[in-house]
Amino acid sequence: MRAFHHMGLPTDEKQENEVYVEASKLWVTDPEAHPYKVEFLRYEADSAVTGPVRDLPHIAYTTDDLHREIEGKEILLGPFTPLEGLEVVFIFEDGAVVEYMQFGDRKSISG
Repeated sequence: MRAFHHMGLPTDEKQENEVYVEASKLWVTDPEAHPYKVEFLRYEADSAVTGPVRDLPHIAYTTDDLHREIEGKEILLGPFTPLEGLEVVFIFEDGAVVEYMQFGDRKSISG
């Protein structure tokens, strides 16, 4: 099972209520706080995140089986655990960046 979670948009402009993610050297907003489920990502110049994940928008889905979703797919980044209880992976499919998110004990990014 998968469900739409958010759309991620790279930006160079500071956003209201963005949070810094030191491990990735990027600023990010909470898509659950946006009326249209938009997440803005603003990368530091020396962020290790490169290529399509950094340069292109992405669509994100929650799933109950992250590893099933990415089987045989072109993995761009991950899987990794950005927050306790959340596993994430970015793939490239049909010319687009897709993020899959699997929540463990958490119900959402904010808690």
